[in-house]
Amino acid sequence: MPYPPEATLLASAQRHLYPNYRQPELVMARGEGCQLWDTEGRRYLDLFAGIAVSTLGHAHPRLTRALCEQAGQLLHLSNYFYNEVGVRLAERLCTLSGLSRVFFCSSGTEANEALLKLARHHFYLAGQQQRSTIIAFHNSFHGRTLGALTATGQPKYREGFGPMSGVVHVPFGDLAAVEAALGPEVAGVLVEPVQGEGGVLPAPPGFLEGLRELTRAHGALLLVDEVQTGVGRTGKFLAVQHWGVVPDAVALAKGLGGGVPIGAMLTGEHLAEALPPGSHGTTFGGGPLAAAAAHAVLDTLEAEALMDRADRLGQHLHEALSRLVERFPQHAVTTRGMGLLRVLMLAPEVDARAVMSSLREAGVLLTLAGGQGLRFSPPLVVSAAELDEGVAALTHVLQRL
Repeated sequence: MPYPPEATLLASAQRHLYPNYRQPELVMARGEGCQLWDTEGRRYLDLFAGIAVSTLGHAHPRLTRALCEQAGQLLHLSNYFYNEVGVRLAERLCTLSGLSRVFFCSSGTEANEALLKLARHHFYLAGQQQRSTIIAFHNSFHGRTLGALTATGQPKYREGFGPMSGVVHVPFGDLAAVEAALGPEVAGVLVEPVQGEGGVLPAPPGFLEGLRELTRAHGALLLVDEVQTGVGRTGKFLAVQHWGVVPDAVALAKGLGGGVPIGAMLTGEHLAEALPPGSHGTTFGGGPLAAAAAHAVLDTLEAEALMDRADRLGQHLHEALSRLVERFPQHAVTTRGMGLLRVLMLAPEVDARAVMSSLREAGVLLTLAGGQGLRFSPPLVVSAAELDEGVAALTHVLQRL
């Protein structure tokens, strides 16, 4: 079936969609693996995976089959009843994470909202109502709803939305600053193992271990936002597993459904009663369709050894980007990241958006992080040849600079 002309679709989008995004003037139509095609038939190499979401790339047969089969059985139920697919998914997530309980929702922002409510209500039920403050970090990103936005440590996202309270922000990586802020009013510390939107900044050595020790010593909760880093992207199921840290609760989303909206809050057993019936809920969370998608993702992670692949190809990408830093020191400052979440930081005088646009014109899709960072977050099924293709295109763009 032919697509409507691109110009017709663009005119309709500009007339009817709410204009809070800055999309380029192209309309995507289909995908396969790590490739996308627009309605005009132009091919693009997808090295951003819908912002670290499309774990299995596009049209993966296992995920496609799981969705079709589940759609023919049961699409939606609500949480008034258990559903078999969701129950089995919760069990798998507990096994993979080492935690004990799962609350399902539909996005990463919702998962982080659940973390914030969990921490405050836990201490409320314990008779410690004064413990309602959350410590978060400068340069962090936890979502755009008001609660998650309050925790997000980038003022540009909070501007214009009124006064926000209940969260204290300290420098990322500074254990002394955390300890100084850990007063009797603190319910928890919320941290990303790798600050994704902030520029793909991994936690410095000893930082996450130190947070675990400090929160335990002060009776606060350690809350970890693994929305961008979880589900194998860094080479382990959870990024915190690289440091051997077991948090009190974790937020997951993005890659868990491979493109189908799903989020999850995972907690230890000691928090199982922190949000009793009526205190929190969701209409779509843990629904059969999304749960079936997550099972397909987890099945493929295991069958195709995608976590080992993320570790191996992440190192391959790191070496390739390091060579660009050496070759173009006037344009590329550094590269960093973990697994298949990497960034090439451009010099301050380089127009990062123009570089990204040039890459798109060359048929390679990336996103920006931290202002000057070209972020690579490809599907975990990406090949070394596809990564090399993307780096080659980036090389040509930097040469033209």
